[in-house]
Amino acid sequence: MAEVTLFLREYVKTRRDVGAIAPSSARLCRALTRYMIPNPARPRAVLEVGAGTGAVTRYITGSLGPLDTLDLIEANPRFAALLRDTYAGDPRVRTHTGLIQEHELGSYDTIVCGLPFANFDARTTKDVFDRLLASLRPGGTLSFFGYVGGETVRRTLADGADRERTLAGLGALRGILRRHTFRTETVLGNLPPARVHHLAPVGLPAHSEQAPACGCRATSA
Repeated sequence: MAEVTLFLREYVKTRRDVGAIAPSSARLCRALTRYMIPNPARPRAVLEVGAGTGAVTRYITGSLGPLDTLDLIEANPRFAALLRDTYAGDPRVRTHTGLIQEHELGSYDTIVCGLPFANFDARTTKDVFDRLLASLRPGGTLSFFGYVGGETVRRTLADGADRERTLAGLGALRGILRRHTFRTETVLGNLPPARVHHLAPVGLPAHSEQAPACGCRATSA
């Protein structure tokens, strides 16, 4: 309850930055972490951007091996402090406060992103995706979500200069999805329903045909 209270308080204060209207459901968390495939040959490196209060983080850490690592990047200092306290005793987890643009990224097998791209302008959207996709190891995947109908709501509510900014940002996002998406799935068991996109720099990851979990509907890119 403390995490939910913190989430709601921060959403009211900074809703443009928080983006989500409720913590991710279990079904959404499973969909976002679908491509965290164990690699017996070497330790895995995972990045979560926009970790919030850690709803998805719990699913990620639950599947980490003893030598795997997880970097968390969270812009909200109160969310970051919660994450740092939660995983203070786990040497696999490192928490970084600030925007993704402020950090030098490593090389990752899996990236999970919770940033509110529907709120971003075109330049920011392109910059963030360029950084994330360039940080993937060969065969790596990037997964993020948006709310079903979210683009329509943003276009409807925006006006004037904000409308132009919104349309340009959404256009940039659609272009990135066309180039890099290898799978999209709809998660109905979330508030509100969400659409999860799985991306790769080029081609298809070797494990891209894994079947969807219950509660999700898969579609082609």
